[in-house]
Amino acid sequence: MSPFFLNNNTEQELIGLCLEGDRLACKQLFNAYSGKLMALCYRFARDRSEAEDILQEGFVRVFNKLHLYSGHGSFEAWMKRVMINTALKYRQRYVVKYAYSEIGEHQLFDNSPTVIQEMSRDEILKLVQTLPDGYKAVFNLYVIEGYSHKDIAELLGIGESTSRSQLVKARKMLKEKLLTIQKLAG
Repeated sequence: MSPFFLNNNTEQELIGLCLEGDRLACKQLFNAYSGKLMALCYRFARDRSEAEDILQEGFVRVFNKLHLYSGHGSFEAWMKRVMINTALKYRQRYVVKYAYSEIGEHQLFDNSPTVIQEMSRDEILKLVQTLPDGYKAVFNLYVIEGYSHKDIAELLGIGESTSRSQLVKARKMLKEKLLTIQKLAG
């Protein structure tokens, strides 16, 4: 579904107007995409306030780098990339980095399929939010955004083995939390 723009402007027209400094066009672009991008920012943040900070900082970068958008490919995908990079830079500035040794990969939900099937998307995302920041970043990039361990390593400035290790540990923590929920649910 494409976003709704006021005054029947197309996305490309709005981008052009933004490049010319039209504040109304910038506001329309923000309003059209801020909801989706806020959801993305929230996955990398510790709380809503931090997600809002990342979103705001990300949109500043979007508007400052708008001239770099080539027009090829999805504008939304380009903005997502800017937001992810903003979230990662934000995390690097304000959060201590995690480094862990490599361990083998495990399935997240192998023993608890019924619990995960009964949980809403929001409940699952809330569980992910409880992960330490390093685990959460790797989990979101790998599982939700589809990045490879090589790409994650480059983005976060860590080794590929560290990325794999953090993913395994994130899955293990989520699995333990799910098993606890399952026991409580009886």
